[in-house]
Amino acid sequence: MSNQKKLPLEGIKVLDIGTLFAGPWVATYMADFGAEVIKVEHPKGDSIRNFAPHKDGVSLWWKLAGRGKKSLTCDLSKPAGQEILKKLCTDADVLVENFRPGTIEKWGLGWSALHEINPKLILARTSGFGQEGPYAKRPGFGTLAEAMSGFAHITGSPDGPPTLPAFALADGISAMCSTYGVMMALYHRDMHDALGQEIDTAIYEPMTTILGPQSLMYDHMGTIQTRTGNSIPFVAPRNTYRCKDGRYVVLSASAESIFKRIMQAIGRDDLAVDPRMQTQEGRVTHTAELDNAIQEWIGAHTLNDTVTHFQEFEGALGPVYDIEQLLEDPHVQHRGTFVELEDEELGSVRIQGPIPNLKETPGKIRWPGPPKGKHTDEILKTLNYTDNEITQLREASVI
Repeated sequence: MSNQKKLPLEGIKVLDIGTLFAGPWVATYMADFGAEVIKVEHPKGDSIRNFAPHKDGVSLWWKLAGRGKKSLTCDLSKPAGQEILKKLCTDADVLVENFRPGTIEKWGLGWSALHEINPKLILARTSGFGQEGPYAKRPGFGTLAEAMSGFAHITGSPDGPPTLPAFALADGISAMCSTYGVMMALYHRDMHDALGQEIDTAIYEPMTTILGPQSLMYDHMGTIQTRTGNSIPFVAPRNTYRCKDGRYVVLSASAESIFKRIMQAIGRDDLAVDPRMQTQEGRVTHTAELDNAIQEWIGAHTLNDTVTHFQEFEGALGPVYDIEQLLEDPHVQHRGTFVELEDEELGSVRIQGPIPNLKETPGKIRWPGPPKGKHTDEILKTLNYTDNEITQLREASVI
């Protein structure tokens, strides 16, 4: 008998009919930990396959988001395509979708229909504004969530415009939240011998959750958080600082002991014992004074000298990396933050490894995003479709 430990989600079957990021990433994270994930994409290909950048005509975004999934092409807007999905649902554990609310109902694939087919099925639904409410039918992407959640309002320079992230922040956070929801639903179903259930995630809601006590501040103090650049209104010092060689570092003094060590590191013991700086509120009030003192010291030293010096004082300081620098960092390499895989289209690829790191049963990326429809025939044959039927489906552009 093999001593190879099973991945945590082996035996779980996930159907991914979503597009782009917020929904499909739920299935991606589950694939990393052993779930069998079938990506059901339109015969023209999932939208993410069109996302730049491309190498040799292949989207690098797809290689990342489609990792560990089997690709089945299927047009769900056609009755024959809907029948394929219904057959897949009979023994599936999870169906992930992120169409605009009402879309899968229009195809006869809504919650009541799927629940009747398989009462144990969990339906994870992600949309811009959720399945219910005045805005439910509006088109919604992560960008809108980043704006309406309040994130953009507090991000950027005080004298500049609201600032959006340069990556799919809201989609990523909502996907992690939905994955958490799926795992709770699976636990409830299996631990309590219960039925499956519907999970409704509005992309803007996880963003509001991580933004802190803004509603409490508004209700009880009448204050609205504004843009403060790289500082924040509840911790000081906390900022980016430019080194002598043009590189940047960041530091944060969230704890009293860290603040004192930072002041000692820059030779300002006077500020460490200054009565004005003995509380977090006091330090926030004097943010500019602290930042100027720190910048004066860091601006006279190179990045390497700065990092080494602060390590000696155990100050919480680190470099600002680009991706090349991150990949070359020895700690990142030791941790296996990125993994190298062989891909049949691009050769060797490096992508982010599974998170979190389960010590006994760590995740594993089995393959990067596969070519479109690579597993279509294989999957349909498990549903007892004959070669002739598969040919007919292909000729009718169902698959």
